[in-house]
Amino acid sequence: MKIPYRVNFLLVALSAVALAACTNNDPATAADKPTSTAQSAFSINYEKFVLDNGLEVVFHQDDSDPVTAVALTFHVGSARELEGRTGFAHLFEHLLFLESENLGKGGLDKMSSRIGGSGANGSTSRDRTNYFQTVPNDALEKMIWAEADKLGFFINTVTEEVLAKEKQVVKNEKRQGTDNRPYGHANYVVGKNLYPADHPYNWQVIGSLEDLQNATLQDVKDFYNKWYVPNNATLVIAGDFDAKQAKAWVHKYFDEIPRGEEITPLADRPATLNKTVKRYYEDNFAQLPELRLVWPGVDLYHPDAYALDILMTLLSEGKSAPLNKVIVEDKQLTSGVSMYNRNSELAGEIMLITRAYPGTPLDDVYAGVEQAFAQFEQTGISDEDLTRIKAGIETDYYANLSSVLGKAFQLAQYNIFADDPGYINRELQRYLSVTDKDIQRVYQQYLKGKPFIATSFVPKGQSELMLAGSTPAEVVEEKIVAEGRGESFDLSEGAGYTKTPTRFDRTIEPPYGDLPVPAVPAVWQSELDNGLGIYGIETRELPLVDFELTFKGGLMLEQSDKVGVSSLLATLMQKGTATKTPEALEKAIELLGADISVYSGKQSITISGTTLAKHYNETIALVSEMLLAPRWDEKEFELAKQEALSTIAQQRANPSSIADNQYYKLLFGEDHILSNNPLGTVESVNAITLDDLKQYYAAYLSPTVASFHVVGAIDADTVTASLQPLNAAWPAIAVTLPAFESPSHPEPALYFYDVPGAKQSELRFGYLALAETDPDFYPATLMNYKLGGGGFASRLMQTLREGKGYTYGVRSGFSGTDIPGPFTISSGVRTNVTYESAALVKEILADYGDTFTEQDLENTKSYFIKSAARQFETGNAKLAMLEKVSRYGWQADYVKQRMTLVQSITQQDIAKLASKYADPDKLIWLVVGDAETQMPRLTELGLGKPVLLNPKH
Repeated sequence: MKIPYRVNFLLVALSAVALAACTNNDPATAADKPTSTAQSAFSINYEKFVLDNGLEVVFHQDDSDPVTAVALTFHVGSARELEGRTGFAHLFEHLLFLESENLGKGGLDKMSSRIGGSGANGSTSRDRTNYFQTVPNDALEKMIWAEADKLGFFINTVTEEVLAKEKQVVKNEKRQGTDNRPYGHANYVVGKNLYPADHPYNWQVIGSLEDLQNATLQDVKDFYNKWYVPNNATLVIAGDFDAKQAKAWVHKYFDEIPRGEEITPLADRPATLNKTVKRYYEDNFAQLPELRLVWPGVDLYHPDAYALDILMTLLSEGKSAPLNKVIVEDKQLTSGVSMYNRNSELAGEIMLITRAYPGTPLDDVYAGVEQAFAQFEQTGISDEDLTRIKAGIETDYYANLSSVLGKAFQLAQYNIFADDPGYINRELQRYLSVTDKDIQRVYQQYLKGKPFIATSFVPKGQSELMLAGSTPAEVVEEKIVAEGRGESFDLSEGAGYTKTPTRFDRTIEPPYGDLPVPAVPAVWQSELDNGLGIYGIETRELPLVDFELTFKGGLMLEQSDKVGVSSLLATLMQKGTATKTPEALEKAIELLGADISVYSGKQSITISGTTLAKHYNETIALVSEMLLAPRWDEKEFELAKQEALSTIAQQRANPSSIADNQYYKLLFGEDHILSNNPLGTVESVNAITLDDLKQYYAAYLSPTVASFHVVGAIDADTVTASLQPLNAAWPAIAVTLPAFESPSHPEPALYFYDVPGAKQSELRFGYLALAETDPDFYPATLMNYKLGGGGFASRLMQTLREGKGYTYGVRSGFSGTDIPGPFTISSGVRTNVTYESAALVKEILADYGDTFTEQDLENTKSYFIKSAARQFETGNAKLAMLEKVSRYGWQADYVKQRMTLVQSITQQDIAKLASKYADPDKLIWLVVGDAETQMPRLTELGLGKPVLLNPKH
């Protein structure tokens, strides 16, 4: 279960299509004929109007589901900060959620929980900050009221105590996303070396810990008064609503908010380099040497942005890409290379990133890059290459419009940076118009022989792997200190402030509209003669089809000494067929604009895909070929093993991955098959042969243990007909799935895994609990909502993050399937409050059942009943529904049955469930962090002496 953490990355960057927009300059000339036809007549409707105070409002109506997205975006990000106050825009984003004059403390999060919203959330980029949520459409007026309160009635609520606490939360976010993970400082090094000190992209969005600490209350007020004004904002409302009524609400709640001072746009300021700069850094968490090459690029809407995007794909993505052919396949230096074109408002970067195999000198990797570029210059660009890449862009374009929130993001992005939300309907054509001459020109202009920034991030003690000529990078490392261990913030309701005068009483929360009726999709089912079950939902919202072919088994069918077989098999199934080389198969898929992937997990192997509806039959024909006629390529098998070993090595250095892997070993015991990482271990992967994969394939990939799920613009007859070749050529084989052997419940104990120098401690507390098919599973999920499953409204989050500032996020939840899965509490906390965080969790669990109130019950019921309107909006959500129907044998209306349970559950039921399933005395307590400074204090928890899982020899 995911908690919607507030993030600092650009959420609207869903794909190249979503990021770039257009200018009046078409990159194609009359002489350069595009290789693709224009896009279809499909378009996104919108209406734009501007209030007298300058607020720009965009409406998009979509009545396919009874939900509405509201996104309020401000044209301010880290690029508008001052030197010495870096990270301030992102800090401010956090502050805006805490309180406003008329919603009260935590009002937006609390309201989101009551109204069944997706969770009030926000993100900050270099150039904009946005706030967003999807809600059932009966709550639209409430959301407009709440967003207006944040814009016009917020700043008086910010106190010194509020600011001090939220600084700790943001610093925890930086530790989690930057300081406590491999290669976390790489972007910092790039920014410091690519841009001069006074350039607004010189610093990172998250900022520095020192600057965050130095931010003052007056800084907050000044920032708000300058940037958080109607004439610097765009409000987008997208979904199922009455436009006339919504417009009246917007005027009611926003009109009286005064216009701010006029804001002068920042001028474009592209990066310039006179010479190549090379920096290296010995990374405490890295296991693999990483090479990053960065060239100055172009800003948003630059006419060259589209050709550069396609160039990145040509160079790095797929079997035919020169970088893949040279570095991955021929020289076998790395498992993969990525290139991307990052376009921001003022400047851009062209970036290449690869993580080499252990012990590989980065000079060898760089030599491979140069060789790959030379190969590109010789071979050029074929019409087929352009066609397949553009087909993928078209599919991505539609996929990014699958939710009303996705459309709201893009409409806001285009309105702010292109000054026209209508670019959403013209963007695709800019890509389809790119020619091979455009691509060759931008290669020569931006890459060939041009100076760049090179960063070598190498494991501790392996500086010999760095790129020759590199000098040390300057990175600010936080020291682990004991001070500030037990902060206490007075965030009481009594803190007084002067309220802003209003024309009407804004303390009165608007009423609900008419209760929406959840759009539960109609499910059709059939079965082929060979036993393959088919489950489908027809929907015509987009010209797309999403599908999954899932086999029961996965890790469960493996032998303990050959763990990783199903994972390797999944990889190899994508590497060609009996009649198609890996490259030919990849091209055949991409020419259709389709995406087909195969992945393996603890209980299944799945072939999944997305395709344009017009290419559905051809796509399924390729799926059938991949399934029935694997290529069994020896070279690809060895490459797949190397890739798996590389990933395993990276996980060994990531505290979060360490915590997850160690936790499952403690839950199930070393000898249980489910205690293993599905990727396997170094020993098991090295022991696996190609024959092992063939034996697994022949014995277990049978239609008798498979089901096909399909959602989209396709009818049942077409789907069934498309699978008839499988029915004829794929015989049924009896497969005996192993009975799940529940491990003996381990005694509750406290465990510690040492990661010296860790800036955070990873916490995993839990035990093996329930299967999703257990009658208590859904009631237990209801019980957990206010504990740790309700995001920012949950007690764990409110106490550890909002109350103490110990963590960026904490969650709890049940994760069973048709076999029991764990109840888990997980978090990353500041190192020097490891004990305090664990003690708080223990206290909250012990008191939860007794302190669960009738108000908590009402809130829980309201959330689950109202959020039902949102649960089937996207294709992926509908696929998840089909999976439950096929896997568990549930009726398609199981959602309605669950609503009956929600309505009938009582406060006493919750207390009993909490006592039974959230008992702190049942838990395994695992901490992954710095043992030297943190392990001794954990004895105070009363759980016995911590058991060190990786003692030094």
